Amino acid sequence: MHETGSLRTVVERNFGAAWLTGIAMVVATIVFAAIGELPIRDPDSLIPGYIRFPAIVLGAIGLDIVPRVAWRARRSPRTVGRHWRDVLRERWPASHWRYAVGGVTAWYLCYAAFRNLKSMAPFINEKSWDVEFARIDRELWFGREPATVLHDLFGTGIAAHFFSAVYFIWIALVPVSIAIALVFTRSTRAGSWYVTAVAFDWALGALFYILFPSVGPVYNAQQRGMFDGLPETYNTRLADSMWDDRVAVLGDRFASGTLQTIAAFPSLHVGIMVTICLVVSYIGLARWIRITAWVFLGLTVLATIYLGWHFFIDVLAGAALGSFTVWAAAMVTGNRVGLRPQLRRPAEDEPVSVSQEADAQGR
Repeated sequence: MHETGSLRTVVERNFGAAWLTGIAMVVATIVFAAIGELPIRDPDSLIPGYIRFPAIVLGAIGLDIVPRVAWRARRSPRTVGRHWRDVLRERWPASHWRYAVGGVTAWYLCYAAFRNLKSMAPFINEKSWDVEFARIDRELWFGREPATVLHDLFGTGIAAHFFSAVYFIWIALVPVSIAIALVFTRSTRAGSWYVTAVAFDWALGALFYILFPSVGPVYNAQQRGMFDGLPETYNTRLADSMWDDRVAVLGDRFASGTLQTIAAFPSLHVGIMVTICLVVSYIGLARWIRITAWVFLGLTVLATIYLGWHFFIDVLAGAALGSFTVWAAAMVTGNRVGLRPQLRRPAEDEPVSVSQEADAQGR
């Protein structure tokens, strides 16, 4: 009885705030849908997210288990079954299964609600802030357009393909980073800190999309001509596809059969990358991982402005949002000393999961 209660306490402590955030977002989605007569849809039309994201986590679990079993059974294939059971017992006790499933479910709840709230933003608030944001950008850049400055600096040939690749990598990075946090990072406190921070990113991002609707320079009538000289890339095809979806949704919200996904302020590409950079720094991952994260953040900032997805002010707001969510998640997951974020180690007198004990002993 004590062990079961302890495991339940660990799970609740890990993802309680993320679950509450997801539930609040779902309630907001239902309320806005009812008031505005708006549909609620599965955010992923090709492969539903409730299948895709668990599959990513299960695939990561397989990558965690299979190589270890293969290595142990390399001299005697007949021992595969025994080694499989041993690795499962060592790496995946019931507590860690509950941890991983609880984390990915809470995260997906926030993600699905976020995508629907983002799609509802232009119906909830018809005001557009693109003109104001473009003006602020020019003031910050001494009368010049930030995207034009970057086009002049990097050119509009190979650079466009490079920054398009950066943007594409980011799209895959978020679900993969969640899988890493829940599977390969054996410190459950570190993983719960990151997953909770990303849940807060989605929630605050959706709130600002509703308060300050904008489409970004690449779609803004006064600025879109700046991007006509860019070659066709994955980015241009994606931009055209997203605009087609937006036009369809605004034309007939029910018959469109899809969600519109255009919203610029703040940049969650930047916000979530700041979250990743700060978390990997706070939890003390390998130096090469920290450097890679910060370099990719810089490339993400350049890509979002160069390709026209975001205004410069979106980038600043995204960086502020990502920094705040890391701090807020640290406060609610117990990774703090006073008001200062710090990864908390399991204390000897508190209930911990097997994975936490292994992490503590490993350090």
